[in-house]
Amino acid sequence: MRDAVIVEAVRTPVGKRNGGLSPVAPADLAAHVLKALADRSGIDPALVDDVVLGCVTQSGEQAFDIARNAVLGAGWPESVPGTTVDRQCGSSQQAVHFVAAGVVSGQYDLAVAGGVESMSRVPMGSSANGAWPFGEGFRERYHGIAPNQGQGAEMIAERWGLSRRQVDEFSVSSHEKAARAQDEGRFDAQIAPVDVDGTKISADEGIRRGSTVETLGGLKAVFKEDGVITAGNSSQISDGASALLITTSAKAAELGLTPIARVHTAVLAADDPVIMLTAPIPATRKALAKSGLKIGDIGAFEVNEAFAPVPLAWLAELGADPAALNPNGGAIALGHPLGGSGARLMTTLVHHMKDNGIRYGLQTMCEGGGQANATILELV
Repeated sequence: MRDAVIVEAVRTPVGKRNGGLSPVAPADLAAHVLKALADRSGIDPALVDDVVLGCVTQSGEQAFDIARNAVLGAGWPESVPGTTVDRQCGSSQQAVHFVAAGVVSGQYDLAVAGGVESMSRVPMGSSANGAWPFGEGFRERYHGIAPNQGQGAEMIAERWGLSRRQVDEFSVSSHEKAARAQDEGRFDAQIAPVDVDGTKISADEGIRRGSTVETLGGLKAVFKEDGVITAGNSSQISDGASALLITTSAKAAELGLTPIARVHTAVLAADDPVIMLTAPIPATRKALAKSGLKIGDIGAFEVNEAFAPVPLAWLAELGADPAALNPNGGAIALGHPLGGSGARLMTTLVHHMKDNGIRYGLQTMCEGGGQANATILELV
C-alpha cells in the first residue's frame, strides 16, 4: 500500500506586523521556503508533481494563484504546477491533507504542501472589499449575524466558564514556552532565515519576554465590554511562510530521502459558524476514532492559539495532558500568519516529534465558517 511521508519541513521565522519580513512580497516569502526545501533535501525540483499552498486573503499581492507564482519566483522549472487553497486559518493544513491524499492515491509521487500570508502587506479581510460574502441564505438562517471570531472566542469563554485570569495565564505560558524554545535552539533546524535588505531575519519576532498576568490584566477587552478577549490573549497579526515535502516511503528510498513522519490520519469537522471556533473538539474526536488511538497515545498536540479560550476549551473537553499541548508556545506568542499557520504548526510538530522521539502527534486548528482540520502524524 502507498503511504504519505514527510521528508522535509521548513518555515520562515514568523514576523510581526510591519516587522522584519514586511518588506518581502508574499510570493517571495513562499518562494524562499520552496528553495529551502530543495536545498535541504537535495531533490531536483523538476520531480515535484505539484505545489499546494494555503493562503487566506487572495487579493492584491496574494492574488493570481500565489503557489504558481512562488514556484516561478523560486526559479523552479516551468513544468512544476502550483495551486492555492483557502480553508481560512486551516488553509495550509488542508494543503497537507490534499497532498497526502494525492500521494496515497498515486496522483502524485512527490509534492509540496505549505502556505503563506503577509498580513502586513495584504490586510486580513481585504479580499471582501466591504461586501457581504455570506449570501442571503446565510443571512436568513443566522438572522443576519456576520461571524466574528473575537465574539466567538467570548462565547467559548462564557460557555466553558473561563475567567480573564485563566486566559491571561495561558497566554503568559505561551510566551514563556516560546521564549524557552527559542533560547534552547529548538526552532533553529526548522527555520530558513530570510535576508531582508542585508539583514538576516532568523528568529520569530512576536515573543514577549517578561509577560505577566498583571501586565495582560491591564489590557482592555476588545469584543465585549465586560469580556475577557484582549490583544494579549489573542493570536498576533503576522507574516510568514512554511512548506513540507511529501512523498511515499518507496519513492523516498528511491530518491535517497529520509522520512521523518507519516501522515497517519487526516479528517475534517464542522460546527456552529457563529461561535465558529469549537470545531477542533469534534475534529479531534473524529481523528482519534478513525485512527483507533486514544488521547493518551498522543505525545504532542498543536492546537492553534487563535484565542486562548480555543485550546483551553479543547483541553477541558478532550482531557489531554496539558504539558503536551503546544510545548513550544503557540500563535499567541509566535504569531498567526493565517494561510501559513497550518504548515507552520505542522513543521514545528514534526521537528518536535523527531527531536524528542514522540511516536504520535496531533494537530488541529479552528477555521472560518466553523470548520477544523485534524491530523495525526506518526514518527517513522
